[in-house]
Amino acid sequence: MRFLTGRFGLALVAGALFAHPAQAQPLPAKIDYNRDVRPILSNNCFQCHGPDEKTRKARLRLDTKDGAHETSIVVGKPDSSELIARLLATPDDASVMPPAKTGKKLTDREIGVLKQWIKEGANYAPHWAYMTPVRPEVPKTKFPTANPVDAFLFARLEVEKLEPAGRADKYALARRAALDLTGLPPTPDELDVFLKDDTVGAYERLVEKLLAKPAFGEHWARMWLDLARYADSAGYADDPLRTIWKYRDYVIQSFNANKPLDQFTVEQLAGDLLPNPTPEQLIATAFHRNTMTNSEGGTNDEEFRNVAVVDRVNTTYMVWMGTSMGCAQCHTHKYDPFSQTEYFRSFAFFNNTADADRADESPVLPFWADGVLAKRTAVEKQVAELEVALKGKKPEELKAQRDALAALKKELATLRPESTVPVLKELSGNQRRKTRLQFRGNFLDLGDEVTEGTPAALHPYPKGAPKDRLGFANWLIGAENPLTARVMANRFWEQIFGTGIVRTTEEFGAQGELPSHPELLDWLATELVAQRWDLKKFLKLLVTSAAYQQSSKVTAALYERDPDNRLLARGPRVRLTAEMVRDQALFAAGLLSPKMLGPSVRPQQPNLGVSAAFGGSIDWQTSAGEDKYRRGVYTQWRRSNPYPSLSTFDAPNRDTCVVRRARTNTPLQALVTMNDPVYVEAAQALARRAIEQGGKTDAERVAFAFRACLVRPPSDAEAARLVKLYDEAKLKFSKQPAKAVQFATNPLGPLPKGADPSEAAAWTVVANVIMNLDEMLLKR
Repeated sequence: MRFLTGRFGLALVAGALFAHPAQAQPLPAKIDYNRDVRPILSNNCFQCHGPDEKTRKARLRLDTKDGAHETSIVVGKPDSSELIARLLATPDDASVMPPAKTGKKLTDREIGVLKQWIKEGANYAPHWAYMTPVRPEVPKTKFPTANPVDAFLFARLEVEKLEPAGRADKYALARRAALDLTGLPPTPDELDVFLKDDTVGAYERLVEKLLAKPAFGEHWARMWLDLARYADSAGYADDPLRTIWKYRDYVIQSFNANKPLDQFTVEQLAGDLLPNPTPEQLIATAFHRNTMTNSEGGTNDEEFRNVAVVDRVNTTYMVWMGTSMGCAQCHTHKYDPFSQTEYFRSFAFFNNTADADRADESPVLPFWADGVLAKRTAVEKQVAELEVALKGKKPEELKAQRDALAALKKELATLRPESTVPVLKELSGNQRRKTRLQFRGNFLDLGDEVTEGTPAALHPYPKGAPKDRLGFANWLIGAENPLTARVMANRFWEQIFGTGIVRTTEEFGAQGELPSHPELLDWLATELVAQRWDLKKFLKLLVTSAAYQQSSKVTAALYERDPDNRLLARGPRVRLTAEMVRDQALFAAGLLSPKMLGPSVRPQQPNLGVSAAFGGSIDWQTSAGEDKYRRGVYTQWRRSNPYPSLSTFDAPNRDTCVVRRARTNTPLQALVTMNDPVYVEAAQALARRAIEQGGKTDAERVAFAFRACLVRPPSDAEAARLVKLYDEAKLKFSKQPAKAVQFATNPLGPLPKGADPSEAAAWTVVANVIMNLDEMLLKR
């Protein structure tokens, strides 16, 4: 079976990836360089004996076959090889490798692997991620499969002597799919239709409806905005606000329009270089205007312009290639085959845009309200005509015309764009900059001039393509690129299943983790390209797989065997992102605003009375009306002071590109969902909904609130405990009427006329408890 003898010999490596740490791992039947040897050499040797010629020790190179065979390996004879002798030297021997001062020491198994590798010929192989994906055959498996994704996963389970879990119940499926595709639970109507539909294809029809909702774009934009390091402020010490929300709206609208990922790529990296670019394509280029700018007094504009270009290089390679190219800025990469010269050849692609760390963010693209631009043009014409008429006249002459001119200029000052967005604009002619290598990454310490180019270890640059950002963008999404399709497929897999097939989503190089299912990753990469980069179609493929629809319940034995669910013998169960946690609470409370797009908003947050180092108070004035209840994607993102409750749930400040958010579990998170004004207000609103819409009995109201939050009915035991909690809380609040009023109304506002404060306060307690159940914060 190809599945068992593929590039990494999955049947053989299974124990190495998923065995309990305490278990002794046997040596592979046959050594695979990428799977078995490269990780050992990369982690222990390449830093001193790798690609970087300037820091290479003893002229010994272990990252290439010629270098290793020439100096330290006798093919077929491990006991005669200097490499093995150095590894086996005693700690007090000066020749021991790795040196004792590094604190590193290879295990007996690792040395055994290297010995066997040398005995078998010490063969090298290109790094797996730099080889163009070849579409593998879909494997056979004893488990029934209709989706190719399941064939790969279940064939692996068969090898592991495991079985897939049963299908999750319809409540769990509806909630899981809705959260993954829209970031919100299903509406009551969507859920009821799905629950009542027992015909074939009911789940697929639900998925189609979710993919078509406007909430889809709002949810998936969040992931992309992390990559784009989107923020509503410029960063650094003073961190002034900037107007760039038109780019955020572009991302949302692109996901909702199902813009192909290759087109999405080209527009963001080089929309301004397209023939007759549209305003939308120009807005897209703000992707690389999200870099920080420093307007603090005394700073060197060229220094920070250079920092911005460095950030663009690093971000581009990280987002599309899963490559830590930034390591090559100051020296040749110590682990991957990228030289410092190649780094600055990539730098050259981005070094000729007109922005230059200016406080006014220029160049910008203005947007005008209906009729305003035409009116401004007319007023400008009148001003010009009057100025010509008045030229040379004495002050006392033509006073009426001078007054009219002053009035026109005053009016002109009010006729401003509704909004602007910073964009990329290519320099031309003698304005173009030359790019030179920077020693140690210092923009003042320059070497030879370099021209635009891409790393030799990757696929070739298209023949005849222009050496500009447009050509570079097309190189990124070209059919020969071994990385972009893999990286994108892995990224969306991670969002759906919780962990990437390559766990290190940000690193596909030598220091990254091997894929858990390499054949599946290559199949998905080639499928994404075959689907013409159709994201909605790709996501539908993932969420309609039987693997995705499995129950997430886990036995103790399976958890011990596969705690991170890398084998996917059960459904995904991971914590929701920060924005989803907040949006879901507002949704359950009936407070969430459906308003889309437009300027960023300021939801309620505690006032701290703290001032920034070089600015005013970090407290803000809460937005009025429904704006304070809008989805988290619209929250103003200030780098020096991110929205606190989102930060507590691991949202980044977005100074730089963030590929993979951390998922932590801390007491602070519970304090937020119990006490933050947004969540208290949500509990109060849900309590009022339960009283008004939940029915007449306490059990009915409990069921209403429970289903609003968890998208399922409570069990009898759950309902009984919550009814008991309500009774106890109401009794206490009835004895403390002032406290009841405060608990039921602050911050939401006065109760409806005739409402019982103790009853509203008690239901607020119940709602708060439900909203703090772990199930509320997880996909189940």
